[in-house]
Amino acid sequence: MQMRQWAHKASRATAAVLFPDACLACGRHVDRQGGLCTQCWPQIAFIERPYCAVTGAPFAHDFGDMLVSAEAMANPPDYERARAACVHAAIARQLATRLKYGDRTHLAPWMARWMVRAGADLLADCDVIVPVPLHRLRFWRRRYNQSAELARAVGARTGLPMQPAALVRRRATRPQVGLTARQRDANVRGVFAVPEGGRIAVAGRRILLIDDVLTTGATINAAARALNRAGATGVDVLTFSRVVPGRDG
Repeated sequence: MQMRQWAHKASRATAAVLFPDACLACGRHVDRQGGLCTQCWPQIAFIERPYCAVTGAPFAHDFGDMLVSAEAMANPPDYERARAACVHAAIARQLATRLKYGDRTHLAPWMARWMVRAGADLLADCDVIVPVPLHRLRFWRRRYNQSAELARAVGARTGLPMQPAALVRRRATRPQVGLTARQRDANVRGVFAVPEGGRIAVAGRRILLIDDVLTTGATINAAARALNRAGATGVDVLTFSRVVPGRDG
């Protein structure tokens, strides 16, 4: 028992050295690990109700629960519900960019903490967590998939199974940054598939699709379409952040 207590204390001391109590965004000292300092905290806009019951896009005014936006009614997505922890601006955009391009995978567990809170209603119905995959060439260059890192962290927090191989990219695509909505749709059309080995994890199950950022929805729509065709009973989407027009400062 004493040896176990000593080992626990030693591991905590090692973690304190390797991962000090520093702000996730700017590095200033904070009271506890995995937080934001008083200067950075006000710069992250968490998405709270009211929002569209389908897309999760925030409303400027409270029109009541379960209201669906005009956009979702005019162009129903291939997923059932989407939620995001925060608006993709300022500190949130900085964290997402560092995770995706800066090899800062240690951010994923802390970002996932906010995602779990935002997606509580989706997680309650979820059978399997599936990350949006990278093409193998991009994965080889980057060495990790930021969506899989987030999915793994969400699974660790909730105890839900994560199936990283349930969905694959069949071909490489252009980066979505800078493309119009129509170009984004064309860029990812038919790019995702559920391989034979992944069908057992998808068919007859409700899937929670994990990505880092929701922009126009083209990528998650294409991924959700592939999962539905493979027999999923429903697909929900959970991301760390989402682009909200007019709130990109």
